[in-house]
Amino acid sequence: MGKVAIIGAGVSGLSMANYLEKNNIDYHLYERRTQNDLKGHGFILPKEGIEFLSNIINIDDLYKKGSFLKKYIHYSQSGEIISEKDLDDVFVVSRSALIEILANGVPKDKISYQSTVTLNGFSDGKADITLDENNSLEADIVIASDGSRSRIRRTIFQDETMKAVLENEVVNIIENEELASKIESNFLKFHHENGGLTFGVLKLSSSKILWYCQFDITKFFINEDYTPDCIRQFMLDNFGDWNPLVSSIIEGSSYENAHIWRVYELEKLNPFYHENVVFIGDAAHPLIPFTSQGVTSALKDSFTLTNLLVEGKDLQETFKTYEDNRRPEIDIHIKNGRALLEQFLLPLNEQPKNTLPISYK
Repeated sequence: MGKVAIIGAGVSGLSMANYLEKNNIDYHLYERRTQNDLKGHGFILPKEGIEFLSNIINIDDLYKKGSFLKKYIHYSQSGEIISEKDLDDVFVVSRSALIEILANGVPKDKISYQSTVTLNGFSDGKADITLDENNSLEADIVIASDGSRSRIRRTIFQDETMKAVLENEVVNIIENEELASKIESNFLKFHHENGGLTFGVLKLSSSKILWYCQFDITKFFINEDYTPDCIRQFMLDNFGDWNPLVSSIIEGSSYENAHIWRVYELEKLNPFYHENVVFIGDAAHPLIPFTSQGVTSALKDSFTLTNLLVEGKDLQETFKTYEDNRRPEIDIHIKNGRALLEQFLLPLNEQPKNTLPISYK
């Protein structure tokens, strides 16, 4: 096997690099952002995700950075409990912590930050790629892990349709030991009685809380260019009179690193590969946030693809087997995610009880 180029150093790209490193496969990872460009949001990891992570990291390093969630508790906006359900080995961790752990498993000379990769076309079955506008990038295999709005994918599949999902999010982390001490290690979610507006709370540590809001974009609007003060005002306007825990978190948060998440999905999935380019993670199959399966799916993509590459079979056969293996599960998560989105939009009294905000296959 020749040289592998991985495009994108998010969770999927870094997990792929770790798997290749463990299997002594030659690779290099390219990321257009700076090494410290880590916005303040996080991930929920179901049990299966933890199992796949344990193949490539010291799992104790992960456990030090986040926490297991005991229960999912669904509240009304005022704090009345609607339902609660036990969780089985579900873990929460900040994105920055997980990225740091994964990056530690990749030698520094195998990652290039602030590197812009451009796909110009194909020649003799190989991608013609330019690095930083003037250098040719030679690779026998190109693994595209450049996110849900993958530029490589859009260059190849120019007729694809990306559509806005009717839900956007604001995600943030607050460091406040007094507030954190009032919260047990549970997944708390407050839902407006009219539907289409929620506030989620997840305890990361004894002093850190990950929080997020989800809102129906047909009823609420937030500009991607909002300043921290504008985001704060949006939160106060829409959640300031909710349960005191919610209002305390909103009022006590800094908004310098708050992340506005515009959610998109592919109207129809593309093939997971083309010539010598193969897609993993959100670049292959964007999943909407309701699934809580983005990280786990990326880890399984990396694991499956690495094992197939190790077998050393014909590249097109390898890529086809990879897609055949992963596509059915992804289709289930897409279907489940859309169903959870429809429930989110419903008034609280019309929502099914005891539904977990996690997609399981």
